[in-house]
Amino acid sequence: MSSSTLDAPVAERLVAAAVAAPSLHNTQPWRFRLDADSRTVHIHAAADRALRHTDPVGRAVHLSVGCAVLNLRVAAGHFGWEPVTRLLPCPDRPALLATVRLAESVRGAPETGLYETVWRRHSSRFPFSGRPLPSALLTELIEAAHLEGATLRFPGRHDTERVLCATREAEWRNRADADRSAESRRLVSGPHSPSLGLPSAALGPQDALDRLPMRDFGAHRHPEVLPARAFETRPLLALLSTAHDRRTDWLRAGQALERVLLLATRHGVRASLLHQAMEWPDLRRALDGLPVDGPRRHTQMVLRLGYGPQGPASPRRPVEEALEDHE
Repeated sequence: MSSSTLDAPVAERLVAAAVAAPSLHNTQPWRFRLDADSRTVHIHAAADRALRHTDPVGRAVHLSVGCAVLNLRVAAGHFGWEPVTRLLPCPDRPALLATVRLAESVRGAPETGLYETVWRRHSSRFPFSGRPLPSALLTELIEAAHLEGATLRFPGRHDTERVLCATREAEWRNRADADRSAESRRLVSGPHSPSLGLPSAALGPQDALDRLPMRDFGAHRHPEVLPARAFETRPLLALLSTAHDRRTDWLRAGQALERVLLLATRHGVRASLLHQAMEWPDLRRALDGLPVDGPRRHTQMVLRLGYGPQGPASPRRPVEEALEDHE
């Protein structure tokens, strides 16, 4: 049951849930400010954690913040609040990406069932079994994305090959780009905060057949760092897209992405994000037309879904480090 005031323990749980969201290379590019009087959480982009080579326009930052917003909404519903979200509320303050006001709940909390999943969700970059997902679950995932104003599509075999080809090309470009490679490598081997970046154990192996292009994070396939293993021969991929490609669309796509990931986790499905092609405008545009017989949309993320090992989680910053006292 909600109360008229936002006390410190609940506020900390709200922010902790938001911080549990995924972000590119686990940069956690957000800062939060709580306004207890208006019961509003302000979410800012953290410029000092942006990847200026890998994500020069900040699209991935917006997706990450969108994921954090969805987690915050889920947590608010769990504690009995009605989250009222505004995206880009102040045009003259571009770093303020969203606000979430905690209103008195007047109609149940549909997010409650996902709250426990917030703490269990994380990417798995390990081989999946190849066992197909039930068609009913695929429909649920599609509906989850639609609920947040995005589209989730599962390409057929031919289009899946095109997605893999674009991702493979992007991965080779990233490895050949010294700046991007170094940017990734810094977030695996430091120096950085122990609560940011990726532990080497979370990187996962490479595909022994070199068919599924898993990111090597600048390790350049050193066997002692990224050993090769057999991956699923027919990976299940999904394309998350929006009708437009504005900053608000990026934020909405992030909320849709996290809703899909939480629902998948609740059903015991693992996920990894194949973001590489999203980092090269021409390769991203090439995926916008898939399937070729459908309306052209803007691809925001490629997901890989399946049953398999959970894999180790990446660290998260303590709540006190993610909060700021004033704007």
